[in-house]
Amino acid sequence: MPQRYVFEPPAPPSLPIAGSDQLFPIHRIYCVGRNYVAHAHEMGGDPEREPPFFFSKPADAIVPQGGEVPYPPKTNRLHFELEMVVAIGRGGRDIPLDQALAHVYGYALGIDLTRRDLQEEAKQMRRPWDMSKGFDHSAPCTAIHPAAAIGHPDRGRITLAVEGEIKQDSDIALMIWKTPEIVSYLSGLVCLQPGDLIMTGTPEGVGPVERGQTMDCTFGKWDRLQVRIV
Repeated sequence: MPQRYVFEPPAPPSLPIAGSDQLFPIHRIYCVGRNYVAHAHEMGGDPEREPPFFFSKPADAIVPQGGEVPYPPKTNRLHFELEMVVAIGRGGRDIPLDQALAHVYGYALGIDLTRRDLQEEAKQMRRPWDMSKGFDHSAPCTAIHPAAAIGHPDRGRITLAVEGEIKQDSDIALMIWKTPEIVSYLSGLVCLQPGDLIMTGTPEGVGPVERGQTMDCTFGKWDRLQVRIV
């Protein structure tokens, strides 16, 4: 049978599964904006008056298990945003709140890297955030820990340090919209698919990271992510 593609399609982006040799193929990456009160305030918003909103990153922005990440072009203000990541294992549309966790395969820890100067320019001009959020290598992420092994965490300390200095230190219990609410709400906007990742928002303390600096991130006692900007 003749080849139907004009070139060989690349392998799908994926993340490893903790404690397994299997891979989690990534379909889409959704990100929740302003999901911690303190961070929303530091960004000039009032989250208690607005429903959750979402933006996206391309699936191939993922950087499995961190490592070296190149400083992106066209910016002088690369910022880190530490986030718990939810991995969808079973898709659906209009998922009821009380069934939402049944659609979650597992959890990871990720960094939403942001070209802050481009984002601020886009905000001022009322333009999309795509080039400030969805650039190459903008989503470093740990291996996925299956919910079957760790349960569904609703609290847990997350920290990010730059060159050993703690910059972000919070708890996922402080999320405005919890995991079941995020999954249920988002499924009313799009049909969630197996392989979708949801970055659930960042706490306060976001800031710059420079070439040559290393970020060391933790989630409770079970997850760690190290990223060096090169």
